[in-house]
Amino acid sequence: MHHSPIARLLWCGLGAATGIGLALLLTSPPASPFFLASLGGSAVFLFGLTRAPAAQPRALFGGHLGGAFIGIVCYQFFGDALWVYVLAQVLVLWYMLLTGTVHPPAGANPIIMIYGHSSLSVLWNPVFVGVLSLAVVAVVWSRIYPGLSPYPVAWLDRSPPSLFWGGWKE
Repeated sequence: MHHSPIARLLWCGLGAATGIGLALLLTSPPASPFFLASLGGSAVFLFGLTRAPAAQPRALFGGHLGGAFIGIVCYQFFGDALWVYVLAQVLVLWYMLLTGTVHPPAGANPIIMIYGHSSLSVLWNPVFVGVLSLAVVAVVWSRIYPGLSPYPVAWLDRSPPSLFWGGWKE
């Protein structure tokens, strides 16, 4: 296969399309595509920024499942008032930073879960099934094209690597 930038962009785009397509197929749309909106951003990480700490499985799965769980629990306990959206978003930020599971697209999950009035069953399908299908495609896709870094680069790397991320002086 050709190593030109155009060929690589096409390969990344086809991988992302395949991953999102499989996720949508396995989670039975049209009822659930909205629940998978954050996977669009995940596809950018998995197929375009494969080596980024935020693309690795710890951040991908931890961010999505934790973010969705927090959103669901906040909705189940407090409803869908504006302050609940805010609370859930802050809790997800703290959760991701403290656990080293920062995956920016998954930051949308609490809002999606509250807006969708989700129950815990949503954690399995569409969240886990959608994330897993995207990850499986990324694993396979990254090994087909010669010269690409295989995904994942590091299974358990923290994202961010430490609590001393931007904004604060050490």
